[in-house]
Amino acid sequence: MGSLSVLKKKNTSLDYLLANQEIKPWLAAISAIATSNSGYMFIGQIGFTYVYGLQSVWLMFGLIFGDFISSLFVHKNLRKKSQELKVVSFASLVSKWHGANYKYVQLFGGVIILIFLSTYAAAQLNAGSKSMHILFGLDYRLGAIIGGIIVLLYCFSGGIRASIWTDAAQSLVMVIAMFLMVFFGIKELGGFSNFINELHKISPDYMKWFPSTEFSEFFLAPYMFIIGWFFSGVGVIGQPHVMVRFMTIDNTKNIPKTRIYYYTWYTFFYSLSILAAFVARLLIPETNNIDPELALPTLALNLLPEFFVGVVLAGIFAATMSTADSQIISCTASITNDLSFNKKNNYLINKVVTLFVTVFVVTIAINDNKSVFNLVLMSWSTLACCFSPLLIINSLKQKISEVLSLMMMVIPLITLLVWRHLGLNNFIYEVAPGIMSGILTFFIFKLLRK
Repeated sequence: MGSLSVLKKKNTSLDYLLANQEIKPWLAAISAIATSNSGYMFIGQIGFTYVYGLQSVWLMFGLIFGDFISSLFVHKNLRKKSQELKVVSFASLVSKWHGANYKYVQLFGGVIILIFLSTYAAAQLNAGSKSMHILFGLDYRLGAIIGGIIVLLYCFSGGIRASIWTDAAQSLVMVIAMFLMVFFGIKELGGFSNFINELHKISPDYMKWFPSTEFSEFFLAPYMFIIGWFFSGVGVIGQPHVMVRFMTIDNTKNIPKTRIYYYTWYTFFYSLSILAAFVARLLIPETNNIDPELALPTLALNLLPEFFVGVVLAGIFAATMSTADSQIISCTASITNDLSFNKKNNYLINKVVTLFVTVFVVTIAINDNKSVFNLVLMSWSTLACCFSPLLIINSLKQKISEVLSLMMMVIPLITLLVWRHLGLNNFIYEVAPGIMSGILTFFIFKLLRK
């Protein structure tokens, strides 16, 4: 699908990195969902639900609600400013928001995007390689290399337009794959009523709404758990590979329409992933030998006919590719624009940089087999904390100096690292204190100026 975009592409940096800002609302919405949550949903989220049970619903609620609240005042401003300022990268947009050129903000933002988005992309290739390992017995490294080559080929075909078109096809495959797992799984378990009854038998805590820990006895613990994931949802506006989708929409007036498509598809897809994880837990009982993040591909192999196993594999692989390609393109934009490796905006240089970024990402993926869930959370947290406070305050039409902009990026990053180092993320997800520290920095500086 992505390779077909070669028929519509133009050999310009604007087209390669922003699809000439002519993407239809429904296409941008579905692409944003596929990019934001696909590999995480298929592998990481299902792994989390498999282990911890019903409490994962609050991840869904927090992520969607936080995302929705921030979208009400950020998305439209983001699209409008990208056109006004004629920028093609996320960090460029943030640094030039007020019409001035905050070079250090752009440089710092570009470095952060390159480091953490490339790690994030490697986690996606890692997720795809896990499914190929289970279904075909392929070495993890070979699966990551195959994924990298596929991404590179269709990114070369048409840049971000190829990525968005591919996302649309991949989203459909992902939903079909997830639905197949739920349908056949519940049927295997004897129907929906029996399915629910069996879930309650797993353990006393598995179908509890909130986690059971010593800290959970504290009356505010459930609310802190939800707040942590709410801020993770707010942090979507800090994810360059997701927000660039909203920068490509054909008209600012279409943002509300895009929002309807986006949240409808998001809720449906997320609900299916939780049900699929429950099915996996019942049909593949937890043992010390199973990696929870391999639950879905393992279940597909044990439960489905060969043809449908292929559909599920296509869904999982599509999920990881739809995120990795977007992140590689965003890293390309950061290198060529934010780090000033392409001052003349040369189209060919963008493609060469894409090649180098892909090789770098694959190298990380084949040398690091850490949990996809943990890799994604760390990268997501960092990007959310560094960019979200700045975008929130900017969208509220508050003038910020370059020094204050930098402080609103650096202080949340330090807060995030200290919070995680002290183990406080066991109490509340580190994105919450990170984003709040950035916004608090703005108000403190404003108060001191008065």
